[in-house]
Amino acid sequence: MALTVMTYNIRNGGGSRLDDILGVIDAHRPDLLALQELRGWDNDGARRLAHAAAALGMSGHLARATLGMPVAVLVRAPGRVRRHRAVRLPLHHAASMVEVDTDRGPLTVTSAHLNPFSSSRRRHEAARLVRETSPAAGMALLMGDLNALDPDTDHTERLAAMPGLYRARHVRRHLPDRADTRAIETLRTAGYRDLWTAAGSRGRPFTAPTSRGGGREFARDGMRIDYVLGSDPLAALCTGCEPVTGGASESASDHHPVVATLDLSWPA
Repeated sequence: MALTVMTYNIRNGGGSRLDDILGVIDAHRPDLLALQELRGWDNDGARRLAHAAAALGMSGHLARATLGMPVAVLVRAPGRVRRHRAVRLPLHHAASMVEVDTDRGPLTVTSAHLNPFSSSRRRHEAARLVRETSPAAGMALLMGDLNALDPDTDHTERLAAMPGLYRARHVRRHLPDRADTRAIETLRTAGYRDLWTAAGSRGRPFTAPTSRGGGREFARDGMRIDYVLGSDPLAALCTGCEPVTGGASESASDHHPVVATLDLSWPA
């Protein structure tokens, strides 16, 4: 038995698109789900989180944000959460962290949303996540909209075609022609592995924007800014990692969700 994990930026809390979003998620029945951009989900006693969790048959664990929007991790039964904690400042948005039991030992699962406006701040936020999650210490899974470009791709043409306001979010401050990939490099140096690469993804090489969900701040030919990262022991257990495209996923949000499978199961 394998565990399915998914990350999804649902754009501004979902609004009238929430049923479509839940349909996209439920079609893959993830065991572990990381959600970002949960605007308003911390209001009214977190009723929207409770509604989504009930609709999906999962339990929800929210992290409120000081500046930006909440994030959450949802866990499908019989998964058991040993503890939950939130990371806020210095993150622009937030990170929600849970520890769950698996048949191979405890697993730390983090849903994170890094700064959308500044690549240098993203690097500092990535360093904070490393300190909080300790990927070198065991099994750790970090999923979310990291708003960061990967170091293994040549982004020159893509960035050159973007309007200056949006290009500035992804380049070095004093090197405006050079993509700033330091956030992902920081996570990689600490022990996180890109499961997209580890699994040899053959899907579309981008996660945003979708074809009908908006997202003018992204490059027209697409950008990969949503990630599923795992520590070395977890990366060795990854059997697949792909974006979800087509159908309702093209309009439910401006981001495509990313789904990965892990050779893990809940404890007997």
